[in-house]
Amino acid sequence: MSDGVLRVVLGDQLSRNLAALEGLDPARDVVLLMEVQGECTYVPHHPQKIVLVLSAMRHFARALAARGVKVDHVRLDDPDNTQSFRGEVLRAVARHRPARIVATHPGEWRVLQDMQGWEAAAGLPVEIREDGRFLCSLPRFRAWAQGRKQYRMEFFYREMRRETGLLMAGDEPAGGKWNYDSENRAALPKGLVPPPPVRFAPDAMTREVMALVAERFGAHFGDVEGFAWPVTAQDARAALDAFLRDRLALFGDYQDAMAAGQPTMFHALVSTSLNIGLLDPMEACRAAEEAWRAGRAPLNAVEGFIRQILGWREYVRGIYWHLMPGYAEGNALDATRPLPGFYWGGPTTMRCIEQAVAQTRDLAYAHHIQRLMVTGNFALLAGIAPAEINAWYLAVYADAFEWVELPNTHGMAIHADGGVMASKPYAASGAYINRMSDYCGGCAHDPKQAVGPRACPFNFLYWDFIARHAARFAGNPRMAMPLRTLAKMDARKVAAMRQEAARFLDSLDG
Repeated sequence: MSDGVLRVVLGDQLSRNLAALEGLDPARDVVLLMEVQGECTYVPHHPQKIVLVLSAMRHFARALAARGVKVDHVRLDDPDNTQSFRGEVLRAVARHRPARIVATHPGEWRVLQDMQGWEAAAGLPVEIREDGRFLCSLPRFRAWAQGRKQYRMEFFYREMRRETGLLMAGDEPAGGKWNYDSENRAALPKGLVPPPPVRFAPDAMTREVMALVAERFGAHFGDVEGFAWPVTAQDARAALDAFLRDRLALFGDYQDAMAAGQPTMFHALVSTSLNIGLLDPMEACRAAEEAWRAGRAPLNAVEGFIRQILGWREYVRGIYWHLMPGYAEGNALDATRPLPGFYWGGPTTMRCIEQAVAQTRDLAYAHHIQRLMVTGNFALLAGIAPAEINAWYLAVYADAFEWVELPNTHGMAIHADGGVMASKPYAASGAYINRMSDYCGGCAHDPKQAVGPRACPFNFLYWDFIARHAARFAGNPRMAMPLRTLAKMDARKVAAMRQEAARFLDSLDG
């Protein structure tokens, strides 16, 4: 046995400042990276997501080796690959005979459970270090959450602003307001065309991975064609810089807008890089803050961007680890319907759903309003079973890892946690989609109709949802207005809408 350390780096931990790499001795230690089938198939991940992670791992391994680090990189197509983390850790222990194993806290509960069994399986000490790449440690979040009945992001976000000093003027928020969300809700004007995001042509290493993924995972939703995500830290920073230069200034105004044929709008597209470790969150926030202080972007845009990282991203991670594993089992609205086939690209007459799903298939990407207020809103109104819609979101998006996907879907989109995260369900009729997008133009359905042959399903499903849960929402002051509106409606119209909803839902294929 050597006196070296086996340092494990997972596919979403590709950062030079990773905790597991702190104190690394190139003369004695070995860094282990593992490409395993089990991580590609526990849900049927989009092929572009698999390419992203595997290619980024290979580029990271090459960069480590160039610095003189001994890297043991197990490739997916290695014939001796056990295709599981534990199996590959045990094989690496047999190869290198280290004195101990060091890893960084993983992003998913199931991986932590596996990691906590490595010590007994390997017969070696295993140290699992806190992931210091996040801006709020898990102990820090637990201290904030302790004793609270509700966990409101806004209050957490304000504390993080004070602690980091981001967008602060002394003890007060820059501009006098903590949150400029009310100024971030404009629809895209006709004639305004967002500049395209920077794309990264696959190099030889990425093309090799694309071929492997196409061969092994060709039956998964989506394909590898068009892959253009950053797979190195250098490209991730280039993507951030392009956003700051070309799209940040209008990001705030139009961050909730949707438009056919404009899948990325003014969004940053850096979540993949943040979530696999290629881009540091504080670096991204400081760069945006500097753009505002230099007069290159308005405050509502910069605050909105920083809120998504410093506020929302850190908050959902804290919620996930504070409330798991029970959090995933909640089903506060008793939703049991199977996921309709149109989520996997099947036919639908709803243009908004078709647009969101088609771009998800092609890009492994949709922005937050498409996820929350189109595909998520439909799942909420239709009563899709939480486990099914959660698994779909985890599978189809390149930036989806359970720590970020589960709270966003389970808590925000489908209210399955009963209000732990959101004080009311984010339910909306077709009027919202019509106001925030151009999807309704040319659709088979009319967003102004709730009954009849051209009725928008979001309309009759919305009122059926409110009626179905009226007793449950009666004590919620934020649901008082729709409940009052429902109570004033003609009973025959309500009955007609609910009949439309029942017929429509019965027609869905699971």
